[in-house]
Amino acid sequence: MRAALLEALSVAQLDPSVTGIVLSGNGPSFCSGGDLAEFGTFADPVSAHFARTRHSPALVLDELRARLGRECRAEVHGRVLGSGLEMAAFCGWVVARPDSVFGLPELSLGLIPGAGGTVSITRRIGRWRTAYLVLSGRTIDAETALAWGLVDAISAAAG
Repeated sequence: MRAALLEALSVAQLDPSVTGIVLSGNGPSFCSGGDLAEFGTFADPVSAHFARTRHSPALVLDELRARLGRECRAEVHGRVLGSGLEMAAFCGWVVARPDSVFGLPELSLGLIPGAGGTVSITRRIGRWRTAYLVLSGRTIDAETALAWGLVDAISAAAG
């Protein structure tokens, strides 16, 4: 799924006629993170790290946000974890359903946020709150995310 999302976002980035995108998810959650099994299919840890950090939809979202501003939107619901949170944070406008839960569980898995989260999330909520999410592995609810500036609005219609 990561490869398909990366391809779709790359096409949008290269097409000057694209004036907006909405990133949303189907099912019970927006995105609960990357498929960790996928990274185990690489021949060595360096290749897995490269795929996780350089072939990331989040990085293309950052480029799209720079071009589209608030028209690069994320509508999130349910679990918004790991790379799901990192991708949403790169968008210019994030709307969350009230049931949304946000977090960065990577450290508990022996990883660090690798899809740009230490950049995108810090831009939104500052380094201390980002450090709290990264180091504690705890989650926050939609109201806290709004108060911190991680999301821009809460709406029952999001996602």
